[in-house]
Amino acid sequence: MACVKLNSLSSQWIANNPFSSHRGSSSISAAPRGVSLRIRASYSDELVQTAKSVASRGRGILAIDESNATCGKRLASIGLDNTEVNRQAYRQLLLTTPGLGEYISGAILFEETLYQSTTDGKKFVGVLREQNIVPGIKGLVPLPGSNNESWCQGLDGLASRSAEYYKQGARFAKWRTVVSIPSGPSALAVKEAAWGLARYAAISQDNGLVPIVEPEILLDGDHPIERSLEVAEKVWSEVFFYLAQNNVLFEGILLKPSMVTPGAEHKQRASPETVANFTLTMLKRRVPPAVPGIMFLSGGQSEVEATLNLNAMNQSPNPWHVSFSYARALQNTVLKTWQGRPENVEAAQKSLLVRAKANSLAQLGRYSAEGENEEAKKGMFVKGYTY
Repeated sequence: MACVKLNSLSSQWIANNPFSSHRGSSSISAAPRGVSLRIRASYSDELVQTAKSVASRGRGILAIDESNATCGKRLASIGLDNTEVNRQAYRQLLLTTPGLGEYISGAILFEETLYQSTTDGKKFVGVLREQNIVPGIKGLVPLPGSNNESWCQGLDGLASRSAEYYKQGARFAKWRTVVSIPSGPSALAVKEAAWGLARYAAISQDNGLVPIVEPEILLDGDHPIERSLEVAEKVWSEVFFYLAQNNVLFEGILLKPSMVTPGAEHKQRASPETVANFTLTMLKRRVPPAVPGIMFLSGGQSEVEATLNLNAMNQSPNPWHVSFSYARALQNTVLKTWQGRPENVEAAQKSLLVRAKANSLAQLGRYSAEGENEEAKKGMFVKGYTY
C-alpha cells in the first residue's frame, strides 16, 4: 500500500472530508506501491513565502499570459498587426505602469514575455521585482474521447521547463484546464482535469514554483446558478483528492477558480450578493484553510461586474485571502485607451491603475461602483472563448 505523508493541516482536512474515500473505481493511481512520498523540503519554505507574498492584503494578480495568437486578436481590435514589436510594446505599457505594485502582487506572463525586455534593455522580470510584483509563467488541448473539453497536457517535459523558468526569475506557474457544463461535464474530463492539475502542481513545487491551480468552469450555457454550484463542488472535490494523493503542499499553492454564477445565457442574472453566497458556500465545502489564496478569474464578466462580485465576497472575514487574477477585467479599458499610440501610453497606464485600485478595494471589501464609466460595465463574454 502506498504511503503518502501529508502535512498535518492537509492530512487532517482530507481525512475529515467524504470524497477522500470514494476511489474504488478510479483508473488513475497515486504513488507506486511501496513508495513513501515526502514533503518537498528543498523548496517548501520558499513556496510558502511566495504564496503569502502573492496573497497579500489589498493586492491581486495581473494576468497577461495570453498566447501570441490571442494577444494578436486583442491588438487587431485596435488596428495593430500581431508582431513581436507590438506585443512587446503593449506588455511594456502594462508592466512599467508607475505604482502598479501597490495593487498588484503577481503577474502571469506568457513564455515570450518572460524572456523579453523593455525598449531600453531592462528585463521585464526585473521591472516587476522593482515593484515587489512576483513574476509567474503559464503552461489546453482537446481531450480525446470527450465532448470537446480540454485538459493539461505536456507533463512529460514540465520538470525541465519549470526548472528553466525558475532560473529565468519566475516564482509561480499557472496551468488552466477547462470544464464545460453544456458539454457534460463528462466524468472523463473532470477526472483528467483533476489528475493533470495535481501532477502539474507537484512538478511545479518540485522545481520551486508555486502552482496556481485553475480548473475553469466556463460561463457558456443557459443553466441556473444551482447547476454551476453542483459542478464546481464536483470538480474541486476531485482536484483536492488528487492534490493530496500527489503530496502537494497546500500552503504552497494558490487557486484560480471561476465564480459560481448562472450560465451566461441564463434568463436571470445573479446579484453580487447571490454570487458571493454561492461561491463562498462552494469554497467552504471544498477548500482547506491551509490554502493561502483564492485568486478569482473574471471569465468574461464586465470589469465592474467582476469587481462588484469580488467586493461582495469580502464583506466578512474568510479563511483564505480572496482576491483577483484578472486579464480582460483589468485590460479592456487599457487597450481601448492606448489604441497603439505612444502619446496615449500615460493615459492607458492611468486607466490600468484605476481598475487595479478598484479591485484592490474590492479585496478589502471597500469598493463602490459609483462613478464607473459605461465602458467598464460592458460584458466581455465570448462563447467558446480560448486563449
